[in-house]
Amino acid sequence: MNVTHLTDQLVASYARVGGINHLDGKNLPSKAAIALITVDLLRLLFPGFFDERQMHSSELKVETTALLDSVLGRLEDEVHKALEYQPPAGLAKNEFRKAAHQITMEFLSQLPAIREILQTDAEAAYNGDPAALSKEEVIVAYPFIEAIAVQRLAHLLYKNQIALLPRIMTEWAHVRTGMDLHPGARIGSHFFVDHCTGTVVGETCVIGNHVKMYHGVTLGARSTAGGQQLKGRKRHPTIEDQVTIYPGATILGGETVIGAGSTIGGNVFIMDSVAPNSLVVYDGLDMRVLNKADKKASVDFQI
Repeated sequence: MNVTHLTDQLVASYARVGGINHLDGKNLPSKAAIALITVDLLRLLFPGFFDERQMHSSELKVETTALLDSVLGRLEDEVHKALEYQPPAGLAKNEFRKAAHQITMEFLSQLPAIREILQTDAEAAYNGDPAALSKEEVIVAYPFIEAIAVQRLAHLLYKNQIALLPRIMTEWAHVRTGMDLHPGARIGSHFFVDHCTGTVVGETCVIGNHVKMYHGVTLGARSTAGGQQLKGRKRHPTIEDQVTIYPGATILGGETVIGAGSTIGGNVFIMDSVAPNSLVVYDGLDMRVLNKADKKASVDFQI
C-alpha cells in the first residue's frame, strides 16, 4: 500500500460516487473567504469590539475606508461566483460582474440601517438579562449578538436571491453560537435569545418586535416529508409582538400564529394558533392555554 494506490482508490470513488463531487463546474463561493468577510463585516458593524487593538475616533474614517474597500472587493468576488452558480432569471452571463458590483454596493449601503436595528437587539439583551453587567459585555461576550448580526446581514443577500452565501454565513454563526437562524427568517426589532444553545428558527418564520426567546426553542415546520415540493411555501410559524418563549418550546407550522403579548411556557409543543395575551403552560401531564387577564378561564390545548 502506497500513496499511488490510495490515490487510485480515491479517484475511483470520485467516479463511482459522483453525487458529492463538484468538478468541472462553476467555481463555488469559498467558505473560508466568506468566514473572513463575515468577521470584517462584524468589525464594520461594531467598531472597536471585533478588533485586536483599540480603535481611536481620530482614525475611524481612515480605518473604515480601508476595511470597506477590502470587503467590497472580496465580497463582490464571492457574489459573482454565486451569480455564476445560480443566476437570477433574466440576468445574462455578461452582466454577472456588473450585477455583483451593484448588489455588493447596495448591500454595504445598508450597513447603517443594520446598525440601527442591532442597537435595539443589544438594548433588549441588556434590559432582558439581569446578569448582564453592561451593553459592552452583551456585545463582546453574548453569542446572541453575533448570531443575530450575521443573520440580519445574510437576510439582505437572501432577499436579493444570492445563492449559497447567506446560508454559509448563518451556518458559520451557528457553529460559533449554537443558534441556527435561517437567513430567510424575518425578524423584527428588539429581538433577544438568552443562552442561544439549541435554538432553531426556520426559513419562513416571521418574528415581530420585542420578542424574547430562550435556549432550545424550535420554530419549525410541521413536516418536511414533501421535500422540494414545499419550497417557497410558508412552513414556519409567525410570532407576533411582545411574545416570550421559554426553554424547550416547540412551535410548528406555517399557519401557526402566536398572538401578541403571549407567553409560551417551557417544553410545550404547539401546532395551533394561540390568541393574543395567552399563557401556554405544561404541567407534566397536559398543556393548557390561559388568558392572561383571567388565568382561571383556561381551556384544554389540542395538538
